[in-house]
Amino acid sequence: MSGPGSPSPLDPASAESRAKQITVLADPVRLRLLSILATDPDRSWNVDDLGAELEIDVSSVHEHLIVLEAAGLLVPRPGATSPQLIPSAEAWVRFGRLLVGKPAYVQVNHDGGEVVSTDALPSPIQRIADRLAYRFSAHFSRETVDRYVAESYQLLLTRAKTTRHLPSLTSRFASDRLGALAAAQGFDLTGVPEVLFVCVQNSGRSQMAAGLLRTIAGQRVHVRTAGSQPADTIDPVVVEVLGEIGVPTVAEFPKPLTDEVVQAADVVITMGCGDACPVYPGRRYMDWKIRDPLGHPIEEVRRIRDEIRAHVQELMTSLDLR
Repeated sequence: MSGPGSPSPLDPASAESRAKQITVLADPVRLRLLSILATDPDRSWNVDDLGAELEIDVSSVHEHLIVLEAAGLLVPRPGATSPQLIPSAEAWVRFGRLLVGKPAYVQVNHDGGEVVSTDALPSPIQRIADRLAYRFSAHFSRETVDRYVAESYQLLLTRAKTTRHLPSLTSRFASDRLGALAAAQGFDLTGVPEVLFVCVQNSGRSQMAAGLLRTIAGQRVHVRTAGSQPADTIDPVVVEVLGEIGVPTVAEFPKPLTDEVVQAADVVITMGCGDACPVYPGRRYMDWKIRDPLGHPIEEVRRIRDEIRAHVQELMTSLDLR
């Protein structure tokens, strides 16, 4: 029997959508194509390069790209000056483990099953796993904690421009994911609403909304953010305009959208990422039509900030937090 906040079975529409995507990915060429784009998402791949990599003709590449995009597994790269496709958030959330080869920390045991070995991870990441295993020992096995730490490290590593701050970011990301998993499974009932803000890069709109809600509501709400295609850092102009009104961002960073943070949320608010979020019954979904502040002058970003603040105040009223 499912407990409060635990995952629910798929509804018919979601099951049909995923079955179609599984059928699309049953073609090994399409699976390899999506894998190539997933493992090097920052490269501007063209059809000639993809054809050479897959050893197929350009027309076939075009056909496979069309099928993958129609299935919701590829989306246009935000802000690209020429047409470029990258894996969608759905592709990552639903099929991420299929798209990359086994990292060194994934080993095969004597029964043929896969296990995570933290011995293959850098020593700072091993220490993070040790610390979080102790912290979450009341809720999760050591194997679960090891897997989440390793996955969090890998998700951040694949997009990192530098590894200097990777251990501290991995610690915070893995801790937040495990906290979300605990909330989703009913282990950690804080008694306050869980709100998730999602935008494309998790560097502008979602960070502004989260910072404003945390500052105004305080401990009366728990807030998380994520991005369907997270940037490297929060937009400096966003940091500046939030700082002007006393909203701190120093502890925040763009994070990939993962399944458990959606499961943990009571309210999921999207801003510009369309259908990127997986849908679970029992959650309240809202879409705020907010302009992306990236590239705009500071005066315009201030207006966007104030527009988001008005939405946040309306949200607080709806959550009875005023």
